[in-house]
Amino acid sequence: MAVEELQSVVKRCQILEEQDFKEEDFGLFQLAGQRCIDEGHIDQLLEIIQNEKNKVIIKNMGWNLVGPVVRCLLWNDKEDDKRKYYFLVLDLLVKLCNPKELLLGLLELIEEPSGKQISQIILLLLQPLQTVIQKLRNNKAYSVGLALSTLWSQLSLLPVPYSKEQIQADNYGLCQCCKALIQFTKPFVEDVIDNKENSLENEKLKDEILKFCFKSLKCPLLTAQFLEQSEEAGDDPLRYFASEIIGFLSAIGHPFPKIIFNHGRKKKTWDYLEFEEEEDKQLSDSMASLAYLVFVQGISIDQLPMVLSPSYLLQFNMGHIEVLLQRTEESIFSKGLDLLENGLLRIEDNSLFHQYLEIKSFLTVPQGLVKVMTLCPIETLRKKGLAMLQLYINKLDPQGKYTLFRCLLNTSNHSGVEAFIIQNIKNQIDISLKRTYNKWFTGPQLISLLDLVLFLPEGAETDLLQNSDRIMASLNLLRYLVIKDNENDNQTGLWTELEKIENNFLKPLHTGLNMSKAHYEAEIKNSQGREDIPNMPPEMQLKVLHSALFTFDLIESVLARVEELIEIKTKSTSEENMG
Repeated sequence: MAVEELQSVVKRCQILEEQDFKEEDFGLFQLAGQRCIDEGHIDQLLEIIQNEKNKVIIKNMGWNLVGPVVRCLLWNDKEDDKRKYYFLVLDLLVKLCNPKELLLGLLELIEEPSGKQISQIILLLLQPLQTVIQKLRNNKAYSVGLALSTLWSQLSLLPVPYSKEQIQADNYGLCQCCKALIQFTKPFVEDVIDNKENSLENEKLKDEILKFCFKSLKCPLLTAQFLEQSEEAGDDPLRYFASEIIGFLSAIGHPFPKIIFNHGRKKKTWDYLEFEEEEDKQLSDSMASLAYLVFVQGISIDQLPMVLSPSYLLQFNMGHIEVLLQRTEESIFSKGLDLLENGLLRIEDNSLFHQYLEIKSFLTVPQGLVKVMTLCPIETLRKKGLAMLQLYINKLDPQGKYTLFRCLLNTSNHSGVEAFIIQNIKNQIDISLKRTYNKWFTGPQLISLLDLVLFLPEGAETDLLQNSDRIMASLNLLRYLVIKDNENDNQTGLWTELEKIENNFLKPLHTGLNMSKAHYEAEIKNSQGREDIPNMPPEMQLKVLHSALFTFDLIESVLARVEELIEIKTKSTSEENMG
């Protein structure tokens, strides 16, 4: 019945001129064609489409059948013996139909699905879509841009595989789609290369490919993980995708050195300023992704000029590292750690000039490392953050170290981080006293730094338990200074500031310890049978309270030792002076 209906519509339209087709004819053709497909008469539908007499009808009306055919190909059993007919029908429709109508129809179909069907329909329609665009005579750049934008929007909905197993399983088909998308885009990149006239249309096509490359650098490549650089790397679909995208940039006249060296400058040496200003946040992510791919993954790194100094490379990568460290996704901020490590390992210790800290990112990056060290739930990444902060400190010159220490003591708000900085200050003082004199860690400059270390933020009211790491590190530093610096030498300036240190640090610490110990001892007495700490059994509460008392005892013993040493040293000096 459906076949007869379709034949009837076709027969009536055969005698009409193209311009005489009515809206009613389109509707009847679509309805009858759809029923043929639904009822499984695909072979008869194929005969009607193949009939030369129906060429004009198919050209104008056939695109309406693409959707039903594609849905059948997606839903039907893979073993269905009629599948070859569906593919033949689809190929013929792509060949015969109006390309403008077909383009919009195909893109609508690509936008329809969700989940795992996204990759299935993209893999099915990329070749037809490419064929349709190549048939278009006008506005080709616009059509390429529309297609790439639609494809990218759908791909960005797919989860990016994280582990080697996920990449190999490719359950959502993202890796297959990335490979296929490269093959889809290549002919349009070749069109740009082959067009020597640099016409306006060619510039527009270049622009659309450039936008697609930047989008791809952000998604999926910003979150993508790559297999180890070994024999397996050749089988890594995401690395292949990254390499090809960077290759496209070079092919259309935007090699990555030209792009990344000029990103962020007020005066650009490359075009598309409108695009850059319009999508600045996306572009920052894309640039950071590109820097990671080149410097850490080594993709196309041979394009870099060999004359660039390690400090210069670090300087322009710092902005990208800052962008990566600001993100909360482990797969992204871990790339910031890797890119920072890559830059720092090229630089000699103590050689990074303090003037670099005048550049915003040179201070925000270490602050980003502090966030990783204190907030990241993954221990290996917290440790990597700590190692990178230490590596960064090692590379700075003495004044740079001094400046960074002041900054982090003022901004970190974390006792453990402050203890780490104080330990580094102690190390620098030790180097200055034993090996190379350094004005930044002796005398007035050091005293100014010690003012940030040897004090209690809220005086005697300071929470000693929460600040215990910092307090212990401060006491250990003070003990070291008392032992290493004699009052008569006073290289560090400690002895002239002793009264201030006692008033700002030692006396309030005594008072605070007495108050805290009395409070916790009372809590232990009163804790029997009470549940002061929610969701914690009484025996665990007691353990916590005793642990706090142990910490206070530890602080008190170090404090007593420091005061004992001060007394011994001052007494010894006064006896020497009298003698």
